[in-house]
Amino acid sequence: MGFPGTWMTESESVVYRVVPKCACSTIGQIMYFSDNGEFFEGDIHDAREGLHKWAIEESQPIIERNVRAQQTYAFTCVRNPYTRILSSFFDKICGIQRNGKRYRGNLVPLLTQKYGVAVEGEFDQIASFRRFLLFARDTIRWRRPMDPDIHWSAMAGHISTFIANGGRYSRIFHTEAFNEGMQSVLDAIEVRNPVVLSEIPRFNESEGHGPKRAHPVEDYFDDLSRHLVYEIYKRDFDLFKYDFHDPSNKMPTGEIDLDEVHKKLGN
Repeated sequence: MGFPGTWMTESESVVYRVVPKCACSTIGQIMYFSDNGEFFEGDIHDAREGLHKWAIEESQPIIERNVRAQQTYAFTCVRNPYTRILSSFFDKICGIQRNGKRYRGNLVPLLTQKYGVAVEGEFDQIASFRRFLLFARDTIRWRRPMDPDIHWSAMAGHISTFIANGGRYSRIFHTEAFNEGMQSVLDAIEVRNPVVLSEIPRFNESEGHGPKRAHPVEDYFDDLSRHLVYEIYKRDFDLFKYDFHDPSNKMPTGEIDLDEVHKKLGN
């Protein structure tokens, strides 16, 4: 299986396991800048040089050697499950992607037909999101009507593949304390080009794809929706220390226990 979703600087200073919807565009650009002294022109997900990626065949043996040796600093980043699934909905379901089309072609018509999700005009954001959430649960629980998408599958699933195949994380931090977490990574590694986080723009590649969220986070989650979210993301809430009981509290409730993460996700 290898190390899907894993990026590494060409200088081999640091390894990063991408978790979709968790500041991955900004992190990728910081890694690229730390090696190259400039940002990648365009979406970092499109970069085919200047950064090792598992999706690039010639990068795979270099990444595998580094990760299995566990000598290179490795990290990832997580996000509150409530805000992450909401972000996925507004970006991937409501939004037009950078190729000018709907995400995954026939996905939105499928959601409209089978789940009654509306995304055109002045639609009811709360009703459509709750119907999308039912669809997301069905894809994750039963892999119907399709396999789960990387943008709404659980963070624990992404993070576990790195551990199960022989990697070990040096740090996992929260997007909600991004500068503090990213600085701890930069302090632990040697970079070719100094990175001043206060001067780094946020590369939110999904911003502007879809409509603005019209309500507070908690308004989207009634009792049934919270039950569905917990069914999908129980391990994410528990391992990465987020508050399931209060959707309005996006902040983590404690520090992530790396030993616990490796023990529970390593099997």
